[in-house]
Amino acid sequence: MPDSEFQQYKGEPVESAPQEYPEAGDKGGAFDPQVPAYSGNWKALLFVMVIVLSALFALAQYASHWKKEVVVREVVIDGLSILSRSELAANLKGYQGKNLQQLDAAEIRKRVVASPYVKEAVISKELNGIVRIRILERVPVALTVIGGRVMAIDREGFLLPARAALSGQVPKLLEVRGISRLRTARNGLQQLAIRDSYLLQQFLDALASTDYAPLLVREFHFEENNHSCFVAVQAPTRFIVGNDGNFKEKLKKFEIFWQKVVSIKGFGTFETVDLRFRDRIFTRDPVSPEVPQVNPL
Repeated sequence: MPDSEFQQYKGEPVESAPQEYPEAGDKGGAFDPQVPAYSGNWKALLFVMVIVLSALFALAQYASHWKKEVVVREVVIDGLSILSRSELAANLKGYQGKNLQQLDAAEIRKRVVASPYVKEAVISKELNGIVRIRILERVPVALTVIGGRVMAIDREGFLLPARAALSGQVPKLLEVRGISRLRTARNGLQQLAIRDSYLLQQFLDALASTDYAPLLVREFHFEENNHSCFVAVQAPTRFIVGNDGNFKEKLKKFEIFWQKVVSIKGFGTFETVDLRFRDRIFTRDPVSPEVPQVNPL
């Protein structure tokens, strides 16, 4: 018996059995690449598309006709905090009951922004008959007196008519004096000169970032020659900060000076306190009026 369990046979190669394919006429059928799939369904697809497009066209026609019949039911004003609705409603009379589609949004906006306290207005017409007006108000940050009239100043330096509610605001708004340069803006409002507006905004931002200086500072005075200053509550002292910015550091020195000097020596001890110099504070004592001497007869 041979050592290997396998025996090798020699002979003719084994031919595989031929595979049979169905004829084109057989029931099983053969795939014919020249015949497109679903060729019998194109009419059905076309019919569905025609139905859908017709329905959309009819819906658009109905919606267009329906919008022409919608009238204004209500005018809604959003975003008011300083102004009252009645103040703006006076310029919006006569819109209720008008055709919504024919309403001129640009004309409504023009009427709304005519108020000095309205910075921007966005008008939208809703299909339920509501005209919605979104208001962005000008926010007063300071008060001043121009030509004998009390005026409010917003963050962009625009002058606004003062309102009674502003005088009772807590904390009180900063009073600004010494305004000498004004220009008339395109919206018809008077505005501080760009340099003065920027200087005031710098001071207000620095004031808001300090701990308790906002409770003490009451007035800001524009002065030429880098001598702008502020006055604190219950003290006639002029604290000089200049016109070159860096107000945050100067107000920090003011807080320290107030705590260590003014609170001990009392109000009115100094005529001026100069905060403009780094690491130094210069003071000037008030000048006492001279008492004329009367020579005895």
